[in-house]
Amino acid sequence: GKSIIKKEQAKIIESYCLNNDFWIKEIPSEERYLTCGGEAKIYLHSNNKFVIKLNDAIYYATWLEYFNSILLHNLFFENTSYTLIGFFKESESLYAVLEQPYVISDAQVEMNDVKNILQYNGFVNTKRQDYVHFELGLILEDMHDENVLVNSEVLFFIDTVFYVTDLSSIY
Repeated sequence: GKSIIKKEQAKIIESYCLNNDFWIKEIPSEERYLTCGGEAKIYLHSNNKFVIKLNDAIYYATWLEYFNSILLHNLFFENTSYTLIGFFKESESLYAVLEQPYVISDAQVEMNDVKNILQYNGFVNTKRQDYVHFELGLILEDMHDENVLVNSEVLFFIDTVFYVTDLSSIY
């Protein structure tokens, strides 16, 4: 059922982009390409201060879930907040195009530091690198050492996966 909803949401997004000139017509060149993850292709912005992420929201059942995750990321991790700059379509795939500050890591992140800061903010570690915030009904996943960087002893959460849910049915 949610896959049908996601397809309908994609049609609405595409219509909005067409009517409001919100299509990204050209993505960064291959020489700006940095890496890719499960759901995003990442490029270095031409100004070298930001990265451009093309995200197909594959981890989310709906586009609304994806947008909620971006909003939550920006609320919790303002120093690496995302800016939605448009959408890009390649073949049949729709991508949100996001801009995010580029962070250069100067040390290996200590996962205990990640756990401590998340616990301080109300998250409970449930397994490996997954957390829940019972009071807010949030699940935060995939907090491993490639998604959290450290620079000058400050943690930068650069790739988060949030879900809003009724935790009583899970825990």
